[in-house]
Amino acid sequence: MLGALLILVTACAPGRSGTAIPDGDAAAAYVSDKFKATLERLSDDLGETEPRRSTHRSFTRIDEKKADSTITAIQVGSPPSRLYKNHSNRDSSDYRDYFHPAGSDVEYTYLGPVYKTLAPTPWVSQPYTSGGYDICFWGGYTMVCRMLDTISSSLKNGHAAKQAKSFQDGSIELTAEVTLREFLKQRVVILPDWILAQITEEMQNGIIETKVRLDPEGKLKEIRMNGLIEADGHEFEVKEHYQVLDPPTEEDLPKVPPKDQVTALTTDAEIDDYYNRMGEITSSGG
Repeated sequence: MLGALLILVTACAPGRSGTAIPDGDAAAAYVSDKFKATLERLSDDLGETEPRRSTHRSFTRIDEKKADSTITAIQVGSPPSRLYKNHSNRDSSDYRDYFHPAGSDVEYTYLGPVYKTLAPTPWVSQPYTSGGYDICFWGGYTMVCRMLDTISSSLKNGHAAKQAKSFQDGSIELTAEVTLREFLKQRVVILPDWILAQITEEMQNGIIETKVRLDPEGKLKEIRMNGLIEADGHEFEVKEHYQVLDPPTEEDLPKVPPKDQVTALTTDAEIDDYYNRMGEITSSGG
């Protein structure tokens, strides 16, 4: 029972060997400082090229309307090849896998059956233009970056910091409270305008509990965001779970598809048309 014994910052007690955790009024300042230092470091961690595998399950419910998907992100090599899979948890035929081989000037997308009308082949390619951008522009990390930005912004606005726990294995869990307003502002989930119009001021002030788990080396292990907000006759439920898994190998990456299995999009007009038609498909779901 003591294996997962934790230490709360709300009571003075030792943390890891030689580390004291404050009590009383100092507790909030301690957690805030811990969060700030952690957020500054984690953005750098995401930019490293070490092998990395993560999943992010995102569940959103607004009254009876639901969205439920999982993004799996994999990077291997230096410079890295990257793969991220965006799969619905409600429809096994609704998925897209995005693959960028290291050094390639194109990115490939493997289309699930829901998207088969977008191209006559299973794969689509288009010019790769994200090489010079921040790592958060890569789809595999976009949402976790937005989750971290939500916490960071909440800290700056005087919210968030609540509690820290230190575990016997040296890992740390930080707990924060962020508002639905900040969650939506940072676009952790992207909702159509007609749904946003139903979210009242009272609902936007509702709280989403956020937990950030760090491994003994201080690297990001897990983020959870959970909240059920009830107001003005509506319910808004959020369940976000990001976790870092065991490192992948090159066996976890697909092979570069043969040319006869790829529809190459090379012009802006072709790419715009492709995304417009994809948007029509995704907006009709749920």
